[in-house]
Amino acid sequence: MLPFLVIAVLSAVAQLFLPWWSIAVVTFGVCFWRSRTGWRAFGNGFSGIAVVWFVYALLIHVQTDGILTGRMADLLFKTKMPVLLLLVTPLMGGLVGGFAGLAGRQVRAVFAAKP
Repeated sequence: MLPFLVIAVLSAVAQLFLPWWSIAVVTFGVCFWRSRTGWRAFGNGFSGIAVVWFVYALLIHVQTDGILTGRMADLLFKTKMPVLLLLVTPLMGGLVGGFAGLAGRQVRAVFAAKP
């Protein structure tokens, strides 16, 4: 539970000042430091980033009364369903976070391996 919260908070703060891909750096670092297995690293990274991106996308959707998300869904998916965009956004961010977390755990395993 701790890696999930740390990833969510640090990535939300990092995205305020840094580019979007800073989520991968944050997730890599937290999972390098804290995760026990590869599955947990992927799960914590995926869920931490997916929750942050879903909340942020939902906040934008509510603030613009669905106009922005509707137009972006029409542009990307050729459909007037903003819900589709609200589902795809956390999926994409979650995959970036999950694979970055898995990479962090695997790098830690390489350094911890005894010859």
